[in-house]
Amino acid sequence: MTDIKKIEEFIKEHHVLTLATLKEDIPSTCSVFYAYDPTSHSFIVASDEKTQHIQNILQNPNCAGNIHLETKTVGKIEGLQFQGKCFRLEESALKTLYFKTFPYALALHPTLWKITPKQFKYTDNKLGFGKKIIVDLETLE
Repeated sequence: MTDIKKIEEFIKEHHVLTLATLKEDIPSTCSVFYAYDPTSHSFIVASDEKTQHIQNILQNPNCAGNIHLETKTVGKIEGLQFQGKCFRLEESALKTLYFKTFPYALALHPTLWKITPKQFKYTDNKLGFGKKIIVDLETLE
C-alpha cells in the first residue's frame, strides 16, 4: 500500500478534525466534521461565516489541522497533521460529497469550505514507535 493510500485509509476511519487558524498573532482552534475527497486530497467542512475560525480564514486562508485516534496505548497511537489553505467551496461535486456524508446537514443550508492540504504528516506507532510518514501533496502524482 502506498503512503498516501495508508493515510487516506486512516482519514476514512474518522469524521472530525481539529482546525487551527490565525488572526494577527492570535491562534484559534475548533473541531469540525469533514468529508474527504481523495481525488483532490481535500477536506470539505461546513461552518458559518460568523465563527471565529472562518473570520480568521477570510483574512488569512492558511490553516493547519489534525485528526487523531484517542488511545492511552502507546503502541496504537495514530494521528495526522496537515498544513494548507481554506477557501469557500465552489465545486458542486464536492458539495454533493459533503451532503452524501452528512445528509442531515442539508436542512441547515450550511456554507461549505474546502481545505486543501500542502502536506500530510502521519504518525503510526503500529509501524514502530514514532514512525512518521510525510507526503508532499503539491508534488504528488
